[in-house]
Amino acid sequence: MEKVIIADKTLKQDQHQLNLSFREKIELCRLIDSLGVDVIELPAIENLKTDSLLIKSVSAVVREARIAVPVTFSPDSVKTTWFALRETRQSLLQVSVPVSSVQMEYLSHLKPSQLLDKTIQLIHECLQYTPDVELILTDCSRGEQSFIQSLMDAAAREGIRRITFSEATGEMLPEEMSGYIHSLIENTDRQFIFGIDCSNSISLADACVVESLRSGIREIKTAAYALDCASLENVVRIIHSKGEHLGARCDVRPEKLRRTISQIENLCKTTVNPLTPFENGVREQDNFISLSIHDSRESIDRAMDDLGYSLSQEDRDKIYRSFLSVAEKKKGSLSLREMDAIIASEAMQVPPAYQIISYVINTGNVIGAMAHMKIRYLDKTLEGISAGDGAIDAAFLAIEQAVGKHFELDDFQIQAVTEGKEAMGETIVRLRSQGKLYSGRGLSTDIVGAGVMAYINALNKIVYEEEAK
Repeated sequence: MEKVIIADKTLKQDQHQLNLSFREKIELCRLIDSLGVDVIELPAIENLKTDSLLIKSVSAVVREARIAVPVTFSPDSVKTTWFALRETRQSLLQVSVPVSSVQMEYLSHLKPSQLLDKTIQLIHECLQYTPDVELILTDCSRGEQSFIQSLMDAAAREGIRRITFSEATGEMLPEEMSGYIHSLIENTDRQFIFGIDCSNSISLADACVVESLRSGIREIKTAAYALDCASLENVVRIIHSKGEHLGARCDVRPEKLRRTISQIENLCKTTVNPLTPFENGVREQDNFISLSIHDSRESIDRAMDDLGYSLSQEDRDKIYRSFLSVAEKKKGSLSLREMDAIIASEAMQVPPAYQIISYVINTGNVIGAMAHMKIRYLDKTLEGISAGDGAIDAAFLAIEQAVGKHFELDDFQIQAVTEGKEAMGETIVRLRSQGKLYSGRGLSTDIVGAGVMAYINALNKIVYEEEAK
């Protein structure tokens, strides 16, 4: 039986329908990678800073799968994309081009001959960086077969070995799809890896991609959370059940498929109140990973990366020294949550541009929470008033209103550091700006006050770095 490459394109789907935060995208890729898929596909770079950092962050958590990112016809797209992928263990550049006349003219505004020339030029540029380049022919069922063949031949002469047929209408029956694929590749004697991507507009994507295996397809585009393509779960179950009949096998692990897919579905289906800063909840896995004084410097650096931080070498050195000091005093292991607190205390300490003047928060069991925040920014006094779902929620919204900016709240942690009625509470706030993570720490007997201090601390780090550019 021949191995079938399983690619997951969950994150390449409509981002408005998925509505995932930066951290949730990273967690999604980690879960998909744990299943044993061969390729995880990410969207093309649009926002240079945020999207490049997403690729780098995904690369840090993906251990097995190859990471694929499309390039575009825009200047410097190939160079920018490859630079973002440079630390990835296994990477793949994708060149996606429309081959139907309707998409060529209305989306690319190019005639067939122009598209052919630009595509070959783009492929040639990609091959300067890596031999792992995939050509994706979109809307192929409505394209002229002679043009598709000429494009495949030209790509082969450049050295392309991966070609995917992307069927955008999703209106073919399985036997029609298999026959169509056969007609495209029957006269091709080169050692291509042929792939298939099919729309699910009439709910036949799973059947069509599996039936295409009979015609020589050896890569299937799926999604763990499918919006309009083949389902990863369904395709894998069919291959594992009927692999001998199809002459195909795959490496996705069926024993953990249902549980992991359920986790992914919960992640993608979660709706967020647009008025609250609490977009992502609290990490649950951190406390299950511990670090001790016996861990290597590389392990500590990896923990910083796994938490999602992009830190300078100077900050990494300070954090490592602080970690050794805390671990020596504690005489035991530290969780990633405690590592987060060290990072918030040591990394990027900056002069405070924003300072708290005063805050008033009213809440109770018969009234909603309301916060009034007064903040000094340089020589200005800023005020914000907001209701919220709880005291912390209202306080953070009032800060956002006062400063006139919204940041993705990546995480909010609370823990007691002393005992008794006057116990001190420590809070860690993690904010994202342009994809980069900043953390702040607050310590007070008033847990709301500790949260406000932590938020302002993280906010000052963002302002300092962005104004320094």
